[in-house]
Amino acid sequence: MRQIADAHVAEPGLAVVEVAAADDETALAVQELLAARCVIAPADRTTREPGEPGVRLRCYLDLRHEPGS
Repeated sequence: MRQIADAHVAEPGLAVVEVAAADDETALAVQELLAARCVIAPADRTTREPGEPGVRLRCYLDLRHEPGS
């Protein structure tokens, strides 16, 4: 995965979450759980790293706001 940019964690309340899971469905389900609790910039797909098990997903959270606001 690419490096995390300073802008993604520049202020309190901003976070980057990386999910490792056995399959796409599990990784996307975790992202949905996060989206129900906070504002996120979701990933539209997972990635596979050669030589690494499972899939990866990265999404960006903004804990400063409630979902839907």
